[in-house]
Amino acid sequence: MTHIPVLKNESIEGLNIQSGDILIDGTLGGGGHTFEIIKIFGSGVKIIGLDFDKDSIGRTKSLIGDLDHDVIYRTIGFQEMDKVLDELNIMHVDGILLDLGISSFQLEVAGRGFSFLKDEPLLMTMKKPVCPHESGAEGDPDDYILTAEEIVNNWEEESISDIIYGYGEERYSKKIAKAIIEARKQKKIKTTFDLVEIIKGAVGGHYKKIKIHSATRTFQALRIAVNSELKNLEEVIQNGFHHLAHGGRMVIITFHSLEDRIVKHAFKKLKEEGYANLITKKPIIPSDSEININPRSRSAKLRIIEKI
Repeated sequence: MTHIPVLKNESIEGLNIQSGDILIDGTLGGGGHTFEIIKIFGSGVKIIGLDFDKDSIGRTKSLIGDLDHDVIYRTIGFQEMDKVLDELNIMHVDGILLDLGISSFQLEVAGRGFSFLKDEPLLMTMKKPVCPHESGAEGDPDDYILTAEEIVNNWEEESISDIIYGYGEERYSKKIAKAIIEARKQKKIKTTFDLVEIIKGAVGGHYKKIKIHSATRTFQALRIAVNSELKNLEEVIQNGFHHLAHGGRMVIITFHSLEDRIVKHAFKKLKEEGYANLITKKPIIPSDSEININPRSRSAKLRIIEKI
């Protein structure tokens, strides 16, 4: 499974990389962006690669292979990059790259229920979930990870509706939440297809004239909730900017309006407070040729800020 990095050239150019720089790739994913940087700069730059998913780190290592490189890997979420930098005794970095999209591997191979087009366990976790009673002899509660299955089977109707509306911007959130509650009275909702059929039954007719699948917004909302994506994004902008050197840049690629809104407002605030320059006054979007090659890039938006 080959992951095609989105806005590859634009993001690397946006980082304004110089020999000797220290960079953070906060979302290794398929390793595409880090691989391209190494092809250009080799070990002339140090890259700190972060990802919740240890499989992503393994794929990146395999992709880089024997290329000359200086990469440090950590299995950790990007919102905790300050912990990694403290551990490495690094005060400042010259660039931070965040690609907030779901990798091709996670969609098509990982089996965690990110795609409504495949029948998989209803997990939606970036990190591999481990239930406490399966994690060892004692069962460490810290290993427990929230899943989409737990949300749809155990949460109150109002809470489910709020998630679907707030994180998915789904206008039919109440109908979908009600249908979920009724369905789970009959049997547990365990797979993606279980949930897709419930959504179709609740609002399928409303989506006949709309280009997106009726489950798109609900799946997005559950994924965001499970992984605390918006909260983590707010934290990483604040923490990451603090660790940027003067002249350092933060490059963020978003894939839906909620993410882009957070980045836009955070960057604007930093500029208004006199801490940064906006390198992109408007977001950079993929070219038609890139969208033709990689249709998943069509909703991507890239914003760049530079610390002054």
